[in-house]
Amino acid sequence: MALVGNPNSGKTTLFNALTGLRQKVGNYPGVTVEWKEGTFYSQHGHPVRILDLPGSYSLNARSPDEKILVEALLGRIPVLPEPTAVVCCVDASNLERNLYMATQVIELGLPTVVALNMMDVASSRGIRIDVEQLEKRLGVPVIPCEASHGKGIMEVRLALSQHPLPVPTLKMDKPHLISEAVDDLLPVLPHRESGNTLLSRGEARLMLSCDEDPGFGGPIWTRVLLWQQRFDREVPGWRSDWITARYAWIGELMHHSVKRFNPNKPTLSERADDFLLHPWIGFPVLALVMGALFYCIFTVAVPFMEALDGLIAWTGANAGALLPEGQLRSLVVDGIFGGVGGIVVFLPQILFLFFFIAMLESTGYMARAAFILDRLMNRVGLHGRSFIPLLSSYACAVPGIMATRTIESPKDRLVTILVAPFMTCSARLPVYLVMIAAMLPTGPGHALTKSLILLILYFLGTIVALVFAWIFRKTLLKGPSPTMVMELPPYRLPRWESIFHEMFDRSWMFLKRAGTIIFALSILLWFMMNYPNTENEQILPMDQSGQELVIESDAGVGKSFAGMLGHGLEPVFRPLGYDWRITMGLISSFAAREVFVSTMAIIYRVDEEESDSLVAAFRGSKREDGSQLFTPLTCTSVLVFFVFALQCISTIAVVRRETQSWRWPIFQFCYMFAFAWITAFLVYQGGQLLGFA
Repeated sequence: MALVGNPNSGKTTLFNALTGLRQKVGNYPGVTVEWKEGTFYSQHGHPVRILDLPGSYSLNARSPDEKILVEALLGRIPVLPEPTAVVCCVDASNLERNLYMATQVIELGLPTVVALNMMDVASSRGIRIDVEQLEKRLGVPVIPCEASHGKGIMEVRLALSQHPLPVPTLKMDKPHLISEAVDDLLPVLPHRESGNTLLSRGEARLMLSCDEDPGFGGPIWTRVLLWQQRFDREVPGWRSDWITARYAWIGELMHHSVKRFNPNKPTLSERADDFLLHPWIGFPVLALVMGALFYCIFTVAVPFMEALDGLIAWTGANAGALLPEGQLRSLVVDGIFGGVGGIVVFLPQILFLFFFIAMLESTGYMARAAFILDRLMNRVGLHGRSFIPLLSSYACAVPGIMATRTIESPKDRLVTILVAPFMTCSARLPVYLVMIAAMLPTGPGHALTKSLILLILYFLGTIVALVFAWIFRKTLLKGPSPTMVMELPPYRLPRWESIFHEMFDRSWMFLKRAGTIIFALSILLWFMMNYPNTENEQILPMDQSGQELVIESDAGVGKSFAGMLGHGLEPVFRPLGYDWRITMGLISSFAAREVFVSTMAIIYRVDEEESDSLVAAFRGSKREDGSQLFTPLTCTSVLVFFVFALQCISTIAVVRRETQSWRWPIFQFCYMFAFAWITAFLVYQGGQLLGFA
């Protein structure tokens, strides 16, 4: 069975309720960009395979995700069977808009059950729906439900358990010319194993209404174009007439099935939006919300981080005590616990980040953030739909780039892909946190300063993304941006179960990455930093106060494989204020940005035999001339480089897959690296000229 519906109709929530799976539920359009699959059991105990398909407002496919929807419904995806039935999720509080696609789906001829979702929201808006009348006019079962509260789910299961499911009886009057075209197209359609003539006729009608080939194939589409040309000659304006006729039919259906009480009374969401979306108030409120988020990351999460850091250190020390002195003990303590533990310690802050993001999504405020930023995005030539992929990129650029499939225009889609990695993903967060901690003193008085710096870094990446989007739209990818109407969902109370499931999923993904990629890289880095096996040498001169200054030489880690690689590439990054150790951290971070932290942890656990924290090691680290390495200016240079550089192999791979070419990922890596290097160079060298060294 296929599950379809408009964006923000509660479709994925219904999918979760039916299957019990924990899927991401976002309260804004564009979350589902690929199908999700699950299984539920009918009332007869039979397993039913159900696919959660991308949300769409119609079956007139224009964007890649809409094409996936149409191809899946028509059984044109090789890895998926032709669906035997459809569950159409409809938002009861926005029934007229949702019925446009629902009637298109029903007209395909597949057995269909309409899940009339969000009945509670409709009731709160004074909307009363005559379900029996609606069911009679649509010609399919209509089941009222509230998926977020689990109401009506059993009734939906019962409706889907009928065998066989009833065939739709919906009929809309069509001009005679359309019937003639459908009859002409039927012989050229591929043979269907089901032999469903009704579905074939529905497919033919859908093809005639499409503006471009949604994947039907050359010969068939050629015949469709011939019929469309005849329509243009004999029935001018036929496309708009079809749309108008469908909405007229839906309007008549609404008149007989829906009653409204107090239709002019503003809802609570509308009253809240008068304030939160005010042209002069909306943006400061958004900045305040994001600032509060980052302040909590630096205050509330700190005790949990300290406790986790102590647990990791205690576990590592006890594990090391069980092993004899030697390379194996060094591998376990310095390599595994030093590398992986250096990343895992940031888990509490990442959890807090995703807690706030999930809460903003669940309440509906995230869509308001899209609305607030839409004016700015239009000025730089970005499509309104680009906000969703860019927003997703704050978590990870990979799903963000995949979410560009919701964008209809190929040029807008490509521009969004090219700038999405500028958005600060969660993998950068450990790097930001450790560098900000190294450049500022400890103490509660500096938490506000640290949170402001983190907020600036997030805004810096966003602003530069918009600037480059404007440049690309004016040069490489010229063209007007199409307009878009975006739905603002009603404000809702947080769905705590979904929020905590989202936190659990994100933390599991983070730990799985730490236990696989970072674990393997930590072992590799430990090997590269310990072989060839040479003795550590340190020069211990006296300063004027008689205290020993520790100056690290190249005799230890500096002569290892990693040290030789770092020294070889050091000239490229020396103008930015980096030595071979920071250079080695940058190189290793191409596997994953957060690996920079584990690399530096391994370097300093190997170089420094004491178990100081990484921040303390940074503050005590010296260059070969005895000067401090991690000055505030050097830390700022590293932060700026990580804001702008494309330090992620996974992102490069997904860009290659989405663009079907190596040209764009190579171009993306080169221009982002060059911009990162130049800005970090200007920060470091300019700071030195101004006396900030």
